[in-house]
Amino acid sequence: MAVDTPLLDTITLPKDVRTLEEGQLRQLADEVRAEMIDAVSVTGGHLGAGLGVVELTTAIHYVFNTPDDKLIWDVGHQCYPHKILTGRRERIRTLRQKDGLSGFTKRSESEYDPFGAAHAATSISAALGMAVARDARGEDNRVVAVIGDGSMSAGMAYEAMNNAGDRGKQLTVILNDNDMSIAPPVGAMSAYLARAASSDTYHGFRNLAKQLAKNLPHRLYKSAAKVEEFSRGLVTGGTLFEEMGFYYVGPIDGHNMDHLVPVLQNVRELTDGPVLVHVVTQKGKG
Repeated sequence: MAVDTPLLDTITLPKDVRTLEEGQLRQLADEVRAEMIDAVSVTGGHLGAGLGVVELTTAIHYVFNTPDDKLIWDVGHQCYPHKILTGRRERIRTLRQKDGLSGFTKRSESEYDPFGAAHAATSISAALGMAVARDARGEDNRVVAVIGDGSMSAGMAYEAMNNAGDRGKQLTVILNDNDMSIAPPVGAMSAYLARAASSDTYHGFRNLAKQLAKNLPHRLYKSAAKVEEFSRGLVTGGTLFEEMGFYYVGPIDGHNMDHLVPVLQNVRELTDGPVLVHVVTQKGKG
């Protein structure tokens, strides 16, 4: 029996999502989740991974201008909600069937799948390649990679982050932490800090402070930089990523639209280097 999805029925592509009021996104995510559960009950497939990123997927397509902004899903088994929102809902019950939709992202299937892989930890390398190509062409679109905490344990991911931090390209990595948080998540204060740390005001003040600090004697400059870095690290747990050249934001609740949307909106405006957004989803749901 078909599920009741009145809002989702008005959505064909992400451009339709971007016409909604922000307050409607919660309902849309609930309907996407219901549709995905109903479809997977027919076809089988990777249910848990998709459930964990329903809100995140909805928020990403609301904030970022996909497909011009490139969205890369690591491994790809998180991508069922993404497929529902990117023109493939009518075929979602053909998942993993002969001549049906792939269980992973697939370039030949949709322009919204810029990278297709079933191997873990490849997304950040792919995203960096797209960011380098974008800059070589003089374009200004955004590149986003979503990677789970399991994939983040692979050396390939850290090699890619090291390269991305060294190049300093605009690139957003969203760490979908669905097992064990790197830092204590995810209440109202954590959400406030993430929102503040990703804002233009804070980022501008941070850059100004860095410029002023450069006029200090070298020893004092290095001390000031460490104080700023480790103070934020104590609050957010992002010191490791900062050391690799990423600007760290988080942790934030990956199921709370009121937290996700403003942080992603702020992050989209940051253009002077790579950013890692630490999103915590419920254990067993992503």
